[in-house]
Amino acid sequence: MEEAIHKADVLIEALTWIRRFRGKITVIKLGGSIMDELVALNHLLLDVVFMETVGMRPVIVHGGGAAISRAMNAAGLKPRFVQGRRYTDAATLQIVERVLAEQINDQIVRQINELGGRAQGLNFRTANVLYGEKLTLRDDDGQPIDLGYVGTVTRVDRATIENMCYAGIVPVIPSMCLTEDGQKLNVNADTAATAVAQAIQAEKLVYLSDVNGVRRVKDDPSTLIDTLTDVEAKKLISNGAVDAGMIPKVQACLETLEHGVKKVHIIDGRIRHSLLLEIYTTKGVGTQIVRSNGGNDTK
Repeated sequence: MEEAIHKADVLIEALTWIRRFRGKITVIKLGGSIMDELVALNHLLLDVVFMETVGMRPVIVHGGGAAISRAMNAAGLKPRFVQGRRYTDAATLQIVERVLAEQINDQIVRQINELGGRAQGLNFRTANVLYGEKLTLRDDDGQPIDLGYVGTVTRVDRATIENMCYAGIVPVIPSMCLTEDGQKLNVNADTAATAVAQAIQAEKLVYLSDVNGVRRVKDDPSTLIDTLTDVEAKKLISNGAVDAGMIPKVQACLETLEHGVKKVHIIDGRIRHSLLLEIYTTKGVGTQIVRSNGGNDTK
């Protein structure tokens, strides 16, 4: 009986957040090692199906770096990275499109549908929603760096994404874009998810990571910070508590908040049902980053 009562208490706790986020769009960035852990991925996609079933409107933006690197190795191509971005020549671009915008995109859509949800890929073969231009970076001397066919998103087809959400269909978007003249470009998945969340004014953006969130001591999981304001996050970056690997992600979170998204979450996607635990419980399992004047009472 006590176990049954506890289960009922969990449902009542979830009810508060289900009602609060009903009809709200949440962008979920899917990538990293989670893509290779089939059990973890399946649990995450089941969470997505649950979210849509109870009235939230999830949108998935995904990468697939490890699978792309494996396909490149099989083709005799050696992956090369410049300032954390994959150098993408014409041969690499073909592999990125095949693996990311076709195979992985189809796999995620298929799994969601098999789990009882409804999903559709928004890719070059169906309906592209990301448009952009070649990304320009500079070296320490201010000289341009050649990244090949690597882009940044400048425009998002908001109407197509929102129409699918309102129809109860989960949009699944690969991190690639088209230029206005039709050139395909490889895009960093974090920045693609950020662009989508900003464009559709999402309630939340969730980054699925390999760590449990932002920590006061980077190597100690017990020092997880469950709620962090933008001001506090900047201080942690300046004093070195946020290490090099987490800095770009936290900076992307801060940029996203500045463009109207209410909350950004960083969670460990390998934890079973981490999405549900983060969104539908009071404490959550990761770090939420909020504006210092935006309130931080809930996940």
